[in-house]
Amino acid sequence: MAIPRTRDYAGPALLSYGFRPFFLFGALYSGLSILLWLPQFYGELSLSTLFAPTDWHVHELYFGFLPAIITGFLFTAVPNWTGRMPLQGNGLLVLVMIWLAGRLAVTFSSYIGWQSALAIDVSFLIAVAMVIAREIIAGANWRNLKVLLPLLVLTLANIAFHLEAHFEGVSDYSRRLAALAAISLIMLIGGRVIPSFTRNWLVRENPGRLPAAFTRFDVVSIAVGVLALGFWTALPESMVTAVTMAVAALLQLLRVGRWAGERALRDPLVWILHVGYFFVPVGFALIAAAILWPDHVSQVAGVHALSVGAVGVMTLAMMVRSSLGHTGQALKAGRSGVFIFASVLVAAVARILAATTDSQTLALHVAAFAWMAAFVGFGVIFAPALLRRRRSKAER
Repeated sequence: MAIPRTRDYAGPALLSYGFRPFFLFGALYSGLSILLWLPQFYGELSLSTLFAPTDWHVHELYFGFLPAIITGFLFTAVPNWTGRMPLQGNGLLVLVMIWLAGRLAVTFSSYIGWQSALAIDVSFLIAVAMVIAREIIAGANWRNLKVLLPLLVLTLANIAFHLEAHFEGVSDYSRRLAALAAISLIMLIGGRVIPSFTRNWLVRENPGRLPAAFTRFDVVSIAVGVLALGFWTALPESMVTAVTMAVAALLQLLRVGRWAGERALRDPLVWILHVGYFFVPVGFALIAAAILWPDHVSQVAGVHALSVGAVGVMTLAMMVRSSLGHTGQALKAGRSGVFIFASVLVAAVARILAATTDSQTLALHVAAFAWMAAFVGFGVIFAPALLRRRRSKAER
């Protein structure tokens, strides 16, 4: 169902649709905050946060950057699912302010206390889940209620993260639970949109073999992937986890291979989605290998294949595509799009190599600056379009 005509809205264009503020601020925050991470990692900078440096870094990826991008995507997709009007104006502004308050609360938690930081930070995901639930229920779009489950898991993971950091001194289970929620969303939503976008491009530009339809194989591969992530969350060193992760890696590799991505290499907007999803089986395989051969493979490599690779590449790919389409521009990546895609891929590969080679310092710096180039680059390139009104009368 197409999105209906938006309400008459005379306010700032930035608040006319959910993807605009959350993509812009989320990308800029992600790209700029990485510059604070390296000095913390090397002990050259100390923030006024109660989190350990690595915990702050992990938290702001999974509970700062990622929720902003998920919100921007869902606030654009849900009206399409339900046929209802999108959230605009003051209501959207309130959510943006709650998100910003969470970033400040976490970063300056040593001043306000861990309980206040937890309450402010977690309130954003709770508010977003409530808005989405209201819209889906009001639109009687019951089948899409399932997107709330990963959101709720992410919310629980955030609460657990604060509790672990305070009572244990460092996060552990909550990190992996956050990865479970994030990768489950990618397997669920990415597994729908990637073959759909690929099919549309192939029908128009390169007739022939098309992506396979969604079947029971996809259901089984998602279920096994979630099961593997669940075992990893609870039993990160278990042989059961290793075997399940290995099976999940194989199934996800077969799944992405069914989508005919190699036939769409002429369109960066399409192939980047396939490459992003490819990091899911890579991450699963690296985690399995790390459990089986801990002296030769580090789980850190698998963790960053899932976070920097799958999460980073997939979010950027969807941000670019959605921003182009919903601001009335042609669905063409152009040189600027190829640049930021290349940058995030360099960041992902470099971060994985940092966990597997002796040249960690060089690889970490390459990964950090490439990540900054990708996401600050997105902000700079797309800010003009996100800050002005759409070229056509209605955003679709």
